[in-house]
Amino acid sequence: MRNLIKWFSRNNVAANFLMVSILAAGISTWVKLKKEIFPETSTSVVAVSVPYPGATPEEVEKGVCIPIEEAIRDLQGVDVMRSTAANSYGVVYVEVLSEFAVRDVLDDMKTRVDAIDNFAENIESPVYEEVLIKNQVLTIAISAETDEPTLRGYADRIRDGMLSYVPPKPKTWLDGFLSSIGGVGGVSQVELSGIRPYEISIELSEDAMNAYNVSFDDVTNAVRASSIDLPGGAVRTEAGEILIKTESKRYNAEQFEKISVISRGDGTIVPLSSIANVIDGFEDIDLTSRFNGKNTVTLQVFRVGDEDTLKVAGAAREYLQIVKKELPSNVSVEIWNDNSRFLEGRLNLLKKNAIWGLIFVLVILSLFLRPSLAALVTIGIPISFTGAIWMMPVTDISINMISLFAFILVLGIVVDDAIVVGENVYRRMRLGEDPKLASWRGTHEVGVVVIFGVLTTVAAFTPMLGISGVSGKIWRNIPWIVIPTLLFSLIQSKLILPSHLALLKPFTPDQERNLFSRIQSRISQGMEKFVEKFYRPTLKLALRGRYIVVTIFISLFLISVGLIVGERIKWEFFPEVEAEIISTKIKMVEGVAFESTSDAVSRVEEAANKLNQQYQK
Repeated sequence: MRNLIKWFSRNNVAANFLMVSILAAGISTWVKLKKEIFPETSTSVVAVSVPYPGATPEEVEKGVCIPIEEAIRDLQGVDVMRSTAANSYGVVYVEVLSEFAVRDVLDDMKTRVDAIDNFAENIESPVYEEVLIKNQVLTIAISAETDEPTLRGYADRIRDGMLSYVPPKPKTWLDGFLSSIGGVGGVSQVELSGIRPYEISIELSEDAMNAYNVSFDDVTNAVRASSIDLPGGAVRTEAGEILIKTESKRYNAEQFEKISVISRGDGTIVPLSSIANVIDGFEDIDLTSRFNGKNTVTLQVFRVGDEDTLKVAGAAREYLQIVKKELPSNVSVEIWNDNSRFLEGRLNLLKKNAIWGLIFVLVILSLFLRPSLAALVTIGIPISFTGAIWMMPVTDISINMISLFAFILVLGIVVDDAIVVGENVYRRMRLGEDPKLASWRGTHEVGVVVIFGVLTTVAAFTPMLGISGVSGKIWRNIPWIVIPTLLFSLIQSKLILPSHLALLKPFTPDQERNLFSRIQSRISQGMEKFVEKFYRPTLKLALRGRYIVVTIFISLFLISVGLIVGERIKWEFFPEVEAEIISTKIKMVEGVAFESTSDAVSRVEEAANKLNQQYQK
């Protein structure tokens, strides 16, 4: 290590090349990193949902949940099972052990569930899915005093327009460069909620069926055959191969009415419209959604893949500004929940803390060290941060709320090693040693202390890499930011900093006489007096009674643990923090009429409006 430090202190080109390489690699990596609110991760949870129309929760439990639980109870890879039985459907959630592949367990579950022979009658086909944590960016409320089909039409129009919206090209090269920073822009996933799904209902007329001698099976088979698209093979020609596809899928009531139910040899054709009333409407379920007292549809905008959260939010906002001008005045389109602002706020907080951190470190060090030396020590902050950013793709870490918190956390300790090295080199220079010698000798003199100081901090964060489950996948962002930052800080203080310190001018008597040096001298004298009068006597006393001191601190540690174990001090993994949203849940007696539930919700809305008017005054 001594020879390496000495070599770098005498080879400024190598040290500067290393510094520039780290800075360039970090900056180029930053512009490519995707930005998301929370790290994208799999929950290692598989869900099996089974619709059971018209069934009570008790019937769903007996006819759906219990058979599934019994079928997969001894399946390899299953850690925990949870079931939910509600009106008309049941869901079984399975947490998969970390050493098993989720997809393999899902396939095994599907095989066993499909083989169950004691399901309740009239259930629909099971639906299997891996539960993923979706990165929701925006929630948009589209509300108007109009009927459900019209409102759904507005929502579909806005959703389709947002998905196809292409942001305008940058006007200047600077705008183009800024738009290239981060992941992909544009919106690619929008989901509707708060409104009933579309449904085409076919109401058969028994009299008409008897008149045309049509059975229920005839209608079922005709509708089924006319609701699929089938590949028809290929025809080879001299010009190439032509793929044939039979497109017979129907999408609306008018198309369904034209379905031929019966085609007899005498040329008689019976269309579906002759024996049934085809209605283009919505599922017959009790659901209503209101925003500020008006009927509403909610659009949820998600970030997927390599998309940049801030760009997705920006594109959505731009499109909403355009479409608002095209909609009728009675239609309201508002962003109700914008999660991207939390990420943007955390980024701004990091920038603010980094700038003020650089300023405070520079000013405080300048009170004790030569300003040029203090500036060289402060450079360690951007070098360490860009080095950690350079490693983020290697450790599969993105720019998110957790990783940004880690940067803010490590900001206060990132230059501790450089401060120790810089102060020791400064001390040797004040004693008259040449900077070229003092730079590497002073660095090597405190080398072991600095290395172990960094490694102990690294060791404190390393156990977080061993956290399992979903929490482990999220909290791994902290050590994978803190550890590389500290290691690059060590590289900077051991290899780059000595090279820069070697270029400083030797101390001269004139430097000791200027105003700034006299101020530094007074501050140093005050610090030395504090050390001599208070710290040194206290340290001597502690060393003489070292066993007593160790006993005192062990006792304090045990008392602290006892206060937590004895619940004298409240312990919680996440503290309760006031949210910006107040939610109210109304639990009604099972089987109560939907109108009664709607009336209860309306009363809560009225109370909320009164409070809103009261606090707006």
